[in-house]
Amino acid sequence: MTLTYLSTLPLPDSWFAELSERLPDVEVHRLAAGETPDPALLERVDLLHTSEWFPEASAVPALRCVQLDTSGVDHVRRTTLWQTGVPIATLGGIAPVPMAEYAMMSILELAHRMPLIERHRADRTWPTNADRLSSLTPRQLPGATVGIIGYGRIGREISRLATAFGMHVLGLSRTGVPAPADAKFDTGRQAPGEDRAEILPMEALPEVMRRSDILVVVVPLTELTRGMIGAEQLDLLPDGALVVNIARGGIVDEQALLERLRDGRIGGVALDVFDEEPLGAESVWWSEPGALITPHVAGLAPQYHAQTLDLVVENLTRLAEGRSIVNEVDRVSGY
Repeated sequence: MTLTYLSTLPLPDSWFAELSERLPDVEVHRLAAGETPDPALLERVDLLHTSEWFPEASAVPALRCVQLDTSGVDHVRRTTLWQTGVPIATLGGIAPVPMAEYAMMSILELAHRMPLIERHRADRTWPTNADRLSSLTPRQLPGATVGIIGYGRIGREISRLATAFGMHVLGLSRTGVPAPADAKFDTGRQAPGEDRAEILPMEALPEVMRRSDILVVVVPLTELTRGMIGAEQLDLLPDGALVVNIARGGIVDEQALLERLRDGRIGGVALDVFDEEPLGAESVWWSEPGALITPHVAGLAPQYHAQTLDLVVENLTRLAEGRSIVNEVDRVSGY
């Protein structure tokens, strides 16, 4: 059976050449940015590989799979394709390692007072011995408790790294039990290791907040998680807690977070995601003391092209064989 594949992504020519080489029976088509798709082509597409462009469901009657170039699916819920029974697959399994490394980088930078150190660098000032001892002495990480909100593959990898630094890990998940290590698509690039996290269900959020010296937010944005960490929840954190958000904007109340950072109740924040992206030049976050700010880069993977190709080949092969795709979104849970 010949399958028709259509990509809307700006991948290199070599990527499509290798796809054709690995799956010679698949018709490979590309849609450039701003290009008007051929209606006849859309009518016979089996797998649509896309990020932000989604046709009306009626225009793709043969569609059997939407392969996203993202891990999150919040932007797909507004499309007519979401209302169909067509399976939607995420990019899950590619980002856990770089996202976990980003989380640990942020924890280490905040613990070692890097936002304040960078301000001294920008101002070309050398702090006195007294200032260094009072404001630049690092926090102790061994023995600290890290609360991970959203304990899936990314959470497990964060847990593995945090445990190596001597930290105790609390994992909050929808099911309250660890996900199997081989869940969905696994590129095999995650290091093995025993998962020693303490896993709790979503209703235990207040307990996790109270116990977390460091909070890492990595939960998908769904109707259940939108606004789940507001002023009430932030006030449960121990004084001086650190907050790292690598999930999506809309989960953590940015204004409440800012207020608590400014009055010292929160000791430092690292934000890779925001309510509005791109973050406007006028945003106070750019220059806020105690904050590490990055432009939604935590999930960028060094081996992205190779890993994405493996995933697309796997799902096209499964479609040809009549098997279920990997990384299929559960429309009920929303991810």
